[in-house]
Amino acid sequence: MTKLICPSLMCADFSNIKQEVQALDQADIDIFHMDVMDGNFVPNMALGVEDYRAVRQATEKPMDVHLMVQNPQKMVPIFADLGADIMYIHSEADPMPTSTLLDIKQRGIKPGIAINPGTSVNMIHELLPLVDYVLVMTVNPGFAGQTYLDFVNPKIDELSELKAKFGYQLMVDGAISPQKIATLSKRGVDGFIVGTSSLFGKTQSYTDIVKDLKTL
Repeated sequence: MTKLICPSLMCADFSNIKQEVQALDQADIDIFHMDVMDGNFVPNMALGVEDYRAVRQATEKPMDVHLMVQNPQKMVPIFADLGADIMYIHSEADPMPTSTLLDIKQRGIKPGIAINPGTSVNMIHELLPLVDYVLVMTVNPGFAGQTYLDFVNPKIDELSELKAKFGYQLMVDGAISPQKIATLSKRGVDGFIVGTSSLFGKTQSYTDIVKDLKTL
């Protein structure tokens, strides 16, 4: 199975972002992952409009946006105009997630649902026919450098079994080390959001790292 390797640009060097993106592009990554946080839904603030625009201007690769914000429907037109290819929302943060997902789809963008560690599959089950991607958070969202939460594995297994019925791609995000990529790909995970646990801040080149990750 082909693994989707998706660098989390929250972990990248934004003082040198054009060169960072070009190096990741040349390393044959699959999707650039952009975390947008409002300091409200999660206790941190991260990438914004200008950050997104800078990356979009530097690459033609697919870009997602992970809206870790309250009322994400308000952000949909903003990031649609910035060229997002995939848009994740959290149902916990949206009073009308079905409406938001349909709005995303109608704009020609692939909709996705992100699910926090403490949220059950039952809470999002009705949304699965509407999405192209499901993103399982394997840490509590908001900060890089956390420890992988093993109790989410049964949820990954459950969502993996539902893939054939609903046709989405299953992604994971949070403390994704090379060892986790190897084990989770066997559990049916398609894509991996990678940060400091496996990609950034290493001595190897991005090209060598990504090649190794895809062969695990």
